[in-house]
Amino acid sequence: MADGWCTDTGEAVYRSRDAVKNLRIRVRIQRVTSTAALSQHLHHQVLSQQERDVIELDTFSSQTQMASATDEEELVVGWQEKLFSQYEVDLYQTESNCQTPLERQYHTEILATERTKRRQNQRVFTYTDFDRFAKWEEQAQSLLIPARPTPTFLAERMANVRHRRQERRPVEPNVPKSRSIVWEPSEEFIKNSHTINTPVQSMYIMGDLGASGKLGLKENEYVLCTIRADSNGVITIKPDFNNNRGAYRLETVGEKREVWRLYLENASEDIKAEEKEREQRMYRDLYTRHRDYLNSLVGQDFEMPPPGVLRLIVNGEIVSAQGYEYDNLYVHFFLDLPNSWSSVPFHCLSGVTQTCRTRSLGKEDVASFSYPFSFESFFRKEDESDGSLPQWPVLYFKVLSLDFWQRYRTEGYGFLVIPSTPGCHKMTCQTWRPIQTGTVAELRRFFIGGAPELEDISYVRLPGTFKGERLSRFGFRTKTTGSVTFNLNCIQHARAFIDANTLKRRRQTVLDQLGGHSQQGSVYNVLV
Repeated sequence: MADGWCTDTGEAVYRSRDAVKNLRIRVRIQRVTSTAALSQHLHHQVLSQQERDVIELDTFSSQTQMASATDEEELVVGWQEKLFSQYEVDLYQTESNCQTPLERQYHTEILATERTKRRQNQRVFTYTDFDRFAKWEEQAQSLLIPARPTPTFLAERMANVRHRRQERRPVEPNVPKSRSIVWEPSEEFIKNSHTINTPVQSMYIMGDLGASGKLGLKENEYVLCTIRADSNGVITIKPDFNNNRGAYRLETVGEKREVWRLYLENASEDIKAEEKEREQRMYRDLYTRHRDYLNSLVGQDFEMPPPGVLRLIVNGEIVSAQGYEYDNLYVHFFLDLPNSWSSVPFHCLSGVTQTCRTRSLGKEDVASFSYPFSFESFFRKEDESDGSLPQWPVLYFKVLSLDFWQRYRTEGYGFLVIPSTPGCHKMTCQTWRPIQTGTVAELRRFFIGGAPELEDISYVRLPGTFKGERLSRFGFRTKTTGSVTFNLNCIQHARAFIDANTLKRRRQTVLDQLGGHSQQGSVYNVLV
């Protein structure tokens, strides 16, 4: 807001459940003339010089009041309410000028208004969705300061779409109707087809800002407010309601640049209490029916795993990788299932992310993958006499980089043990890679790519083929690299043993023994 004017002339979008026909807008325009400003200035001088009685403004003030009465107008406009301008009144009064049924209807309404002498508007009038009002007129005559930018090609096309009732162009006979797909579209075809044909109704509140006694000239018509509404209850108003802000500044063009004030106010009536209650009752009934319909589609039966089986569902995400030497990173990963664990047939337990470039965040280069994955596995203890705790699945992964010459390098190995407690977990895993002594290996890695790799990736934790008591990695040279961040959402699903015979010896099974350990307590809670 500058000097009491509201400069925010952008459009506002509202969503309403009520019918748009109940929309009412109060419009008030007021001329800001040099005569009015001089009158106000001299009036202040009179108040300060009353004792000397220098200036007499009785006659001047009366003339100013008469002028201000014709230069200010306030009107409440309803949605798609037709208010005729002086130009339309002069045009449609003559029956020979009316060619279409709509124009003949306007002729009848104007004659009825003239007979009853009930015309309330002089300067403010409207163009409804049925009138022939081109969008380019609004764009060519910019009222609000600062002026709006030049409309794009798409905006002009959209303007034609909104007024499709008046421009129903027949389909060209040489275009086959069966050709619904154009495999090689031209630039002209793309421009003509790139439109959104959404059913929208428009309405324009206009103002005849000509001088007093010279109303009815087309060049003095200006757009005060544009209103659009669609079938989804979305109402777009440009400019927005003043809402206790300053007035909008309207400036005409021509030799005499007149300045006007514009006030817009929402004058819609509030819904009555009984109507509001009836509407809420209707919506509650509608939502209840929709809920019952969804319940009928889903059903009431909850899928349960077989007795004695723990179902583990992991919905995870590889969030990012940071701290690595090279750019263009991607991750290979797979889930290793220990003994007594199984998965769904044909369910893939491995994957690879997309290649992602890094960007600097703080002191590290971070590659943001946001790669989702999902695993489903089942645990069933075959030998109940074995009192050892079950092992949980392990996620092994390998980080690699790819350069412009399609040379890849191993950046690091790591592993992640699936958490034994359900819920959301955010985990960051450190990685390392094997190295060779000497500078030749590093030169080879830099110029031709490649690096020492693990033949068995499970070696980063405990090889699956290892059967001894101690694993020695003496002489194995490694280098710490970066880290990978994971988000895991773990779900554990099971049901209690309901068989009476099984229930008696349930405390002797491995699954129930898990309840005696704090870190496995959640599994026991699920099973019982």
